[in-house]
Amino acid sequence: MAFIPLKPIPLKDRVSMIFLQYGQIDVLDGAFVLIDKSGVRTHIPVGSVACIMLEPGTRVSHAAAKLAATVGTLLVWVGEAGVRLYASGQPGGARSDKLLYQAKLALDEELRLKVVRKMFELRFGEEAPSRRSVDQLRGIEGSRVRATYAMLAKQYGVKWNGRRYDPKDWAKGDKVNQCISAATACLYGITEAAILAAGYAPAIGFIHTGKPLSFVYDIADIIKFETVVPKAFEIARKHPAEPDREVRVACRDIFRSSNTLAKLIPLVEEVLAAGGIEPPPPPKDAQPIAIPEPKPLGEDGHRSG
Repeated sequence: MAFIPLKPIPLKDRVSMIFLQYGQIDVLDGAFVLIDKSGVRTHIPVGSVACIMLEPGTRVSHAAAKLAATVGTLLVWVGEAGVRLYASGQPGGARSDKLLYQAKLALDEELRLKVVRKMFELRFGEEAPSRRSVDQLRGIEGSRVRATYAMLAKQYGVKWNGRRYDPKDWAKGDKVNQCISAATACLYGITEAAILAAGYAPAIGFIHTGKPLSFVYDIADIIKFETVVPKAFEIARKHPAEPDREVRVACRDIFRSSNTLAKLIPLVEEVLAAGGIEPPPPPKDAQPIAIPEPKPLGEDGHRSG
């Protein structure tokens, strides 16, 4: 019988991401493997990766999906260059107490504004302007973001016509927009993995709303200009033949050198704590756990066993 680890490795101790394409992903002899058309097996250390990006040409067996979920690794089905999300397989699942806490912060306009102001402060290094609504702060943020893109373009000597891209057609974007899209896709992948590992819902956002990854965009936007976006401009300046591949390698290096995975979950908790409320306790009539489990090594959102 194959050995399956029961305690997921904490996110901070994992490799950020890997991309797989053109092959069958399965579990053979207890190992998570990619099998190409010639039958060559490539072993994937699934338990030590935060998220696996599955590009066109991959097929995943039931056993592989089960093993990924057991060890707390996010599977993300993406389009060309990883910039179009088709589906994702949760590595564990949001916890009800964390979900209620997150939802209460998002539904109460006063609490939501506190969270949004904290996001603004963390992103721009200064307190948000007083007496501004969420919509007004969103507008101020958008203006500053556009100015930051223009500044980076000037710094790296890249022609800039604005953030223009078609998520359904990778080739339509110019080189710099392709690089930015590939870089932010990498960041969104590991951010979603962190949010799920912490037990929260990627869809319940505060600045971004109405999208499956609204909270992912909220958190990733806080750090993207200090991590992946400048590197995207640097790579675009060189006019690479395969910008997405160069960007991926660079992003992995950035995530490793800046210890991004170790910072994401504390960042999520810091942002939500700005609301100033405590997570709700379990209801009094909640069914107790029949067989209590020891505290797992992984984060709150990871399932054990």
